[in-house]
This record gives sequence, structure tokens and C-alpha cells, in this order.
Amino acid sequence: MAKSKELTPAKRRSLAELTRGFRSVVIFLFIVSGLINVLALTGSLYMMQIYDRALTSGSIPTLLVLSGLAIGLYLFQGCFDVIRSQVLVRVGARMDKRVAPLAHRVAIDMPRFGFSTSEALERGRDVDTVRGFLGSQGPSALFDLPWMPIYLVFVYVLHPLLGALTIAGAVVLTIMTVVSEVMTKNLSVSTRKAALARNTIADCNARNAEVLKAMGFAGRAVGRFNEANGEHLELQTKANDITGTFAAVSRVLRMILQSALLGLGAYLTIKGELSAGAIIACSVASARALAPVDLAIGNWKSFIAARMAYQRLRDTVVALAAADEPMQLPIPSMRLTVDKATVAAPASGQIILSDISFELEAGQALGIIGPSAGGKTTMVRALTGIWPVLRGSVRLDGADLSQWREDEIGQHIGYLPQEVSLMDATIEENICRFEPQPDYRKVVEAAKAAGVHEMIVKMPLGYRTPLGPQGMALSAGQRQRVALARALYGNPFIVVMDEPNSNLDGEGEAALTQAIEKIRARGGIAIVIAHRPSALVAVDLVAIIQNGRMVSFGSKQDIMTPGLPSQTKPEDTRVPVRRPA
Repeated sequence: MAKSKELTPAKRRSLAELTRGFRSVVIFLFIVSGLINVLALTGSLYMMQIYDRALTSGSIPTLLVLSGLAIGLYLFQGCFDVIRSQVLVRVGARMDKRVAPLAHRVAIDMPRFGFSTSEALERGRDVDTVRGFLGSQGPSALFDLPWMPIYLVFVYVLHPLLGALTIAGAVVLTIMTVVSEVMTKNLSVSTRKAALARNTIADCNARNAEVLKAMGFAGRAVGRFNEANGEHLELQTKANDITGTFAAVSRVLRMILQSALLGLGAYLTIKGELSAGAIIACSVASARALAPVDLAIGNWKSFIAARMAYQRLRDTVVALAAADEPMQLPIPSMRLTVDKATVAAPASGQIILSDISFELEAGQALGIIGPSAGGKTTMVRALTGIWPVLRGSVRLDGADLSQWREDEIGQHIGYLPQEVSLMDATIEENICRFEPQPDYRKVVEAAKAAGVHEMIVKMPLGYRTPLGPQGMALSAGQRQRVALARALYGNPFIVVMDEPNSNLDGEGEAALTQAIEKIRARGGIAIVIAHRPSALVAVDLVAIIQNGRMVSFGSKQDIMTPGLPSQTKPEDTRVPVRRPA
């Protein structure tokens, strides 16, 4: 309860939305399960009437009436069982439809915070786990457990000793269920972590297949995977041994209990305290009473997995819940302001950039240079909102990036990452960023601005050419130019490019220079991270980032000309700039 009090109203609303409508479904299933369990007494009552009435009287009509009535009740029970099963399947499908998009959203966000692809995709597997459990026999056992007293009371009415023996058996099996839970809970967590580590290694090996093949250490990579897989198998074997052992012992105890009930029933019949039909009825009822416990133990592993998966999905919903949706803001068109921004790596918390301040007006282009590992790429991640700012702010037209709706701010930012990776879609879909109804003129305009239009139209399918996973249908240079066209699509106000000429030839670099000039000419802002001076031809400002600090900022002529001092001191990197006419 204490944990729920810490949730904001928005997060509580999100959790309520996650389970909206499920409470009424659970009540309905509970009632249906009660009807199923009451109707399941048909077999016991039928056997009692057959042995104690039909056989003793020798009446064929009585036998036919009893048999017809039993068949009708069995059909009703079967119908209710089908209804319960179909409702559970649909509950799983509804939950999948509601949660899967949230889980995939988390899968997209997690890698930028340092998580592996396997960790990111785990939320999607959690959805599959919960949906699969709801479609299995496990939930049926859980809904049948509360109705066990019906059978225990029935057996007790037949004879108190039989009832006491049945209750004792139920208590023993329940204790076994609790013990199984205690013994497997921590082990299940360790098994999941080991599986995650194994999947992370497998994903890493798959992404580096060319390197492994070319340099001949695929065998050692497989050995590394095999070591992680061995640890996972060891933990999984222990967990399966525990659940399998308890399931086997449960079945044996049930058989012993049924035989004991038959033996005790026979003794009571010999003593004249019980009828022959009651012996059979007691055996059937006790088996039905203990079946949910036995089924629950057999499905305990999947139950634990589903419970853990659901808890992680709840955490996902809470994490994505926002207090308020930002108000829509005007299209940015004036300036980008970075005010004493300090950025830390989300995965480790290590500060990479400290107290960065500068301001760019519309129509300017900034080139950022400096040694490797100085913080240039971190600057890019902060400017585009990929990484949050620990202190300070990044503002567009005076509004912090957090004040913009994510889907809206993305329309005003173009981003070309250092490691280009295109989507498994067509060239057109990649450039237009999956717009439902893209404007072909904007697509062609962006392609021409990146100097890639001629290359595209020469392909057999043109803009409809499928690129395959990570755009592998294209060369590295072609991928970079298509990615540049994607960054330029829609004429965003800010275009940030990280090493945009790393895979370009002379023609590609000329197209890049023209693209930066066009951004400036239309009143946009271009920011270029570069090691090669050829990428900075069209910029008018240059900043030097070294050891996590901006050590110099000023005009390109002052910064790039040897022997001339910078216009700006390291302590004050914000300089007044004039908007070009």
C-alpha cells in the first residue's frame, strides 16, 4: 500500500487504464467457475444414485432418467468450461492489444539509455508470456481453487472421517504449493537474468557476424555464448527439478489419498456406516477437489513467469505515465539556446559534458570539433533530446525541450547519427519517417537536397526499393546519403549531423556542403560534428569540445586560423551573433 501512495494521480490513472474492465471479467469468471464446480458434482451424485437406487431397484427407467439428467448436466458444464476458456483467451488478447504498444515504446527507448537489445525486447516477451499464460490451464486452476470447499463439504456430509481425510490431503498439497513458490521464486529471477545475459551475447554475435567471420574468432564467440548458455541451463534445470519433483509428488499423494479414501470407505461400508455408492461418489468428489491444486503445482512455473512479467509491465506503464501532456507550442523559427548544460551517461551516471553554453540564431551553422571521447556525440544526444540534461537546459525559441510534445518536436529536428542504420522498409518510407500519407514532393526535395535523388531513380523500383534489415541493400555511402535525406525531410528548423561525411566521396561531400548552405538560406540551424575539415566548409561558427568542456567558440575564421585567438573565452562561450540578412 505504501508503494501505491507514492504514485502520482496520472500514474494511478494509467494503472487503472491497464486493468480497466478486467475486474468485471474476473467476477464473471469466478461465477462461471462456481457453476462449473457445482456441475462437476454430477459424477459423484450419478454414481451414488446408480449404485444405491438403480441397481438395488433394478429399474431400467430409473437408470435412463438418471443417465439423461447426468448427460444434460455434463453438457452444461462443458459449455461453461468453453465459455471460461474463450473469455480468458480474449482477456489475453485485449491485454496484448493494450500493453504491447507501450512495451514496444519502452523497447525503443531503452537502448539509448545503455540497455542491450535483448533487455529492450524483454517487455515484448513479457506481453507474450502473460497472454500465453491466460490461454493455458493455469488460470482455470486458480479460479477452481476457491471452490474446493464445495467438494470437501460434500465428502464431509457423506462421512466426517472421509471429510477429515480429504481436508488433510488438501492441506498437505496446499503446503506443497507454498513451499514450491518459496523455493522457486529467487531461482526464477536468477534464471531470467541468466537467459537475458545469454540472449544479449547472442544478439551481439549476430550483429558482429562479419567481423567474427573475417577475423576468425567466431569459435571463441560461440564459446562465450556456450558459457552463458550453460549457466542458464544449470539454473533452469534446478528450477525444473523443483517444479517437476513437486508435481510428481503431488500426483503420487493424490493417488495415495484416493486409495486411502476407497479403503476407508470400504471399512465404513463393512461397518454399515456408508453405502457402496457413497464410496464411489467420495472417490470422484475428492479427486475433483484436489485436481486444481495438482494442476496449479504443475503450472506453477508458468504462473511465476506470468506474475513476474505482469509486474514488469505494470512498472512499464508507471514509467511511461506523464503528469501532464505538454501544450502545443508554435513552430520554432528563431534560436537554439544551450544554457549551462551538464550531461551524464544514463547507464552509468558519469558526467560527460559540463556547463556548456552557447546560442545559435536562425540561419547559422555550427561546426563542433575536438579529440575523440571529448563529448561531441554526447552534445548531439543532448541537443536532440536523446539524453536528458542533468543540469541546465536546451531551449528552442526559449522553450525547454521537455515542454514540447515528442511527436511534434521531432518534426522540427533532423538527425543524422554517426552510425547510420536505416529501417527495414522502402527508401520512401525511410525518408518520410513513416508518415501515413507522405507528400512525394517533400520526399523528392529531401532526396535532391542530399544529392541522392539520381541514385534512387536509377534503381529498378526507385523510391519503392526495399532496403532490408538496417538498410543493407545499400552501400555505406548510399545509406549515409539516404539518412541525410531523412534528416532533411520536411525542412526541420534544426539539423544535427554527427560525422556526416565519414562514408562520403567527393560528390557526396559537395552535396553535404550544399545541404548545409540551403539549411542556412531557408532560416534553419545546422550543427555538424566533424573530424574532417571538408564537412565544415559551409559553417560560420566553430566550437571546440575537449575533456567534456567547450574550450572555444567563435567564428570559423578565428577558430580554424592558426595563430589567431578565439573570440570567446572558455569561461563564457555564449557570444552575441547577428541573424543573417
